[in-house]
Amino acid sequence: MFKALVIENDEQGYRTSLKDLSEKQLPDQDVTLEVSYSTLNYKDALAICNKGPIVRQFPMVPGIDFVGRVISSRHAEWQQDDVALLTGWGVGEKHWGGLAQKASVSGDWLVKVPAALSPLQTMAIGTAGFTAMLCVLALEKQGITPQHGPVLVTGASGGVGSFAVSLLARLGYEVVASSGRASDSDYLINTLGATSIIDRAELSDPGKPLAKERWAAAIDSVGSHTLANVLAGIKRDGVVAACGMAQGLDLPTSVAPFILRGVVLAGVDSVMCAKPLRQQAWQRLAELVDGDLLQQLTKVIPLSEAREGAEQLLAGKVRGRLIVDCR
Repeated sequence: MFKALVIENDEQGYRTSLKDLSEKQLPDQDVTLEVSYSTLNYKDALAICNKGPIVRQFPMVPGIDFVGRVISSRHAEWQQDDVALLTGWGVGEKHWGGLAQKASVSGDWLVKVPAALSPLQTMAIGTAGFTAMLCVLALEKQGITPQHGPVLVTGASGGVGSFAVSLLARLGYEVVASSGRASDSDYLINTLGATSIIDRAELSDPGKPLAKERWAAAIDSVGSHTLANVLAGIKRDGVVAACGMAQGLDLPTSVAPFILRGVVLAGVDSVMCAKPLRQQAWQRLAELVDGDLLQQLTKVIPLSEAREGAEQLLAGKVRGRLIVDCR
């Protein structure tokens, strides 16, 4: 038997509870792991608290990322006692996730934990840090270097945005952080390394197809009018890595930034991206992430408190990473 957070939706209604399950109830996948840590992401919180159509089938164990030790494997790449991590692949939405003491998943979805990172640190990074690293790689792929000029990060106080600011700063970029929380100025500049801050209100309303050239590149997790205004303000031959839709799915812009300034809009998908890119991103994270900063930004709670943690996350009472100790 093992404990798992389980979401059910039947004649008794939508509910999330901590339950005892048997290994026979695990999905029939080729690798089973003893989960060490999972995390609470915004998507997890929406699913746990029934605040959005996240879960595709029931019952569901939420948790879109986790790290653990392999206890059995029918997959050629994985052996007993290997330590592996997982982010994405629809886990916690279509497939049982990591907010449990055990998980069974496809070995193709797993990535080895880099030697320079502890299991706890991988979850302190989690999907948010992984996505931010993919965005940085997208800028580098297009040739953007610190010498090209400032890089804008929207949603800078959020999970992806915070990691993006920190990673860019460590790589020597001048980082302009866009945030709606004036109280986060000290955190963004003195803790994460941003050079300057602009209020998100500058970007969130409808704007012109082209504006003054301000940034060499940008990482956007907001979408909608914000992304449109970001594109309008990118310098010639600049790049925008887009990875989110906090403001909306729409993109009310024109072709002007693309055909008059040669701007590149690079989409970033952290859920289904190929394994070689995953491995590259995690290796770079192992090289770049500040372990002391991770510790400052991390709070660990037991699995029994995951439901309460999800409620706090949705209420805006959590800053940094909320890690769930599943042991």
